[in-house]
Amino acid sequence: MKSVLVIGASRGIGLELVRQYRTEGTRVVATARDDAGLQALSALGAKPLRIDVAKAASVAGLAWQIDGEAFDLAVINAGVYGPRLRTLDSPSTTDFDAVMHTNVLGPMQVAPQLLDALAPGARLVVVSSIMASIGSRTQTLGWLYAASKAALNSVLKDVSLALAGRATCIAVHPGWVQTAMGGPQAPLSVAESASTLRTTFARLTPADNGRFLNHDGTPLDW
Repeated sequence: MKSVLVIGASRGIGLELVRQYRTEGTRVVATARDDAGLQALSALGAKPLRIDVAKAASVAGLAWQIDGEAFDLAVINAGVYGPRLRTLDSPSTTDFDAVMHTNVLGPMQVAPQLLDALAPGARLVVVSSIMASIGSRTQTLGWLYAASKAALNSVLKDVSLALAGRATCIAVHPGWVQTAMGGPQAPLSVAESASTLRTTFARLTPADNGRFLNHDGTPLDW
């Protein structure tokens, strides 16, 4: 990769992707919402941008901040879990709006801002979750989060159709990872997840456009 953009990189998988790409010498532009996140990105040698995907006014300023860029890879990673509700535990309007604004509306507003900053043949990735898979769903935890990620997958599929022939667009499950969201019992470290994701991103071809993949590149049910 010559140039990479990571949306949502203040911690966890996003920050680790920045760290690993910078370690190999790749130029990285990355976003965070607060000063601590921006400082962490600067310390890794990335170009930091202040973006809050849950706020339309903030996202609206992204295009001019990346004007003139030609990203080989753009990763939309920003996301929140929200309350840990079981199925039929009704979410509050406030919680519903917060999760859906970040996980669905955010990427829907970010993607159009990236169009002029994608290099020919670029890869555009949204970080989804195995919980988005309707075909393989067997548990009843986190139905608000699962609904938001299923909606995100729908967004990605539409984007892949719109950009077919111009970019390879996929949704990806990063694995069950030892983040604040995944918890310490998760089998994958943040570094392991980011490493396998980078390998998968590097192997993408136009034939993968519109697919939902595991972090190791294996296909997942929608």
